[in-house]
Amino acid sequence: MSEGNGRAAAGQERPWELTEPVRPERKGERTRQRILEAARRQFARVGYERATIRRIAADAEVDKASVMKYFGTKQELFRQAVHFRIPLDRLTTDDPGRTAENYLRGLLTTWAADPDSPMAVLLRTSMTSEEAAEVLRARVTAEVVDLVAAADPAPDARLRAAVFAALMMGIASQRYLLRMPDLAEAELDDVLRVAAPLIRQLISPSK
Repeated sequence: MSEGNGRAAAGQERPWELTEPVRPERKGERTRQRILEAARRQFARVGYERATIRRIAADAEVDKASVMKYFGTKQELFRQAVHFRIPLDRLTTDDPGRTAENYLRGLLTTWAADPDSPMAVLLRTSMTSEEAAEVLRARVTAEVVDLVAAADPAPDARLRAAVFAALMMGIASQRYLLRMPDLAEAELDDVLRVAAPLIRQLISPSK
């Protein structure tokens, strides 16, 4: 079964797709979105340090002044380009096994559908930029560790939530970025069969 056919709890094919609030469809917003998409492409290709406002503007077919008008600085453009939100509440059910599968299926489906998704770009750039790495640490802590740990009263809840986040990101990065053969070539259902029980044990060890 391909990633695009996976069904999460909410019945959506790409449940981790949310990246930022939907804005009214106006000319200025279309330009802004075009700049964000160009920025993600450039950050993914050449990294945070080498991606320039000039290069991003050329990719988006706008001038440098337009980029600065919408985002002010390269740092702010990067932060907005790689912003993501993980709707764990929509993927969580009363069944820990189903919840674990929803989490992993949602992540892998989203990465398969968009190799330049905000999360994928952020992970790539964090390997060569300390600034990007700090953004990644903050986002994963806020979007994953804090939320997962808050639902678990156990004293080691934060540690297990951190291991959960590391396992999820490790599977996704080795499957889609590093393309480790055995993982990259495996069917999604086989990956879920092996990994979901590990995730379930991390997020709900007592059930």
